[in-house]
Amino acid sequence: MDSTLLLVALIILVALAFDYINGFHDAANSIATVVATRVLSPAHAVIWAGFWNLCAVFFLDTGVAATVGKGMVDLKVVTPYVILAGLLGAITWNLLTWYWGLPSSSSHALLGGYGGAAMAKVALTVSVVSSFDALIISGWLRMVSFIVIAPVLGMTLAYLLMVLVHWVFRHTMPNKVDRWFRWMQLASSAVFSFSHGANDAQKTMGIITSVLVTAGYLETFVVPKTVIWAAYIAIAAGTMSGGWRIVRTMGARLTRLKPRGGFCAETAAAISILFPTYLHMPVSTTHVIAGSIAGVGSIHRLKAVRWGLATDIVWAWLMTIPASAAVGALCMWVIHLLVAKI
Repeated sequence: MDSTLLLVALIILVALAFDYINGFHDAANSIATVVATRVLSPAHAVIWAGFWNLCAVFFLDTGVAATVGKGMVDLKVVTPYVILAGLLGAITWNLLTWYWGLPSSSSHALLGGYGGAAMAKVALTVSVVSSFDALIISGWLRMVSFIVIAPVLGMTLAYLLMVLVHWVFRHTMPNKVDRWFRWMQLASSAVFSFSHGANDAQKTMGIITSVLVTAGYLETFVVPKTVIWAAYIAIAAGTMSGGWRIVRTMGARLTRLKPRGGFCAETAAAISILFPTYLHMPVSTTHVIAGSIAGVGSIHRLKAVRWGLATDIVWAWLMTIPASAAVGALCMWVIHLLVAKI
């Protein structure tokens, strides 16, 4: 078998492994609120979330995949080895933050690892001062802007939805309201899981398609249907595996949730993910749901949110891109030592 084909096959397997880990890591985002409010048991919640992750395959849009695959890093400097190093950097950071119980962004880990590996490739083959030539700066500026926009939008929408719910049901007994919202939260968690799949699975599609283009198996950047299905199946399977360490952080420690709060947080987060997905922008579901949960908690009083924990989460967010980029660059350097042509 051709060595290039073997390398491409290996990278596709690693990319799907990342997609699986993404679902595993981000399962907490999809189920934290519905578990925290006891609408579903953890076992039923992950099955519910995984099913709706997979249903997003019918979203029939690959704009986010195109942004990730060719809008962040110059494909002229990309080789299959660059993509392999980037994936290894992202997977390493994801597993570390899962072990620490920190809800960091799988999306930003992937982009950081990919960018770091590409910069290392230029540094090794051209010069260190030319490293940033590997990046498409306009794409990175847009992505970084949504690091701020997406969670703030989620927080604002969640707060406004909570205000609306309190006003509409101001004359109804709280226990009766929560009984209604237990059922409504099934719908909101489904929409949130759908939005998670619609945005996050496309990032892996973009990486796999980049491999196929740079290896010469595709002439243009068009995501094959088999890649689409493989990415959605992998992320859904990962979600069904769960990620209980982060569930506790997101669903219980950040603030206390009731069914009405869980509904508002999930609905706000889903809108805040589907909007940038429509704009073909990769966003972090972790950032968005954390912002939405904080928005729900702050409706009662600011002290209802554990801002110390929220600060730790923000630090994890800020570290994700540079940390995964550093690991991606290190992996690229190791590959360079082992393989003459990178």
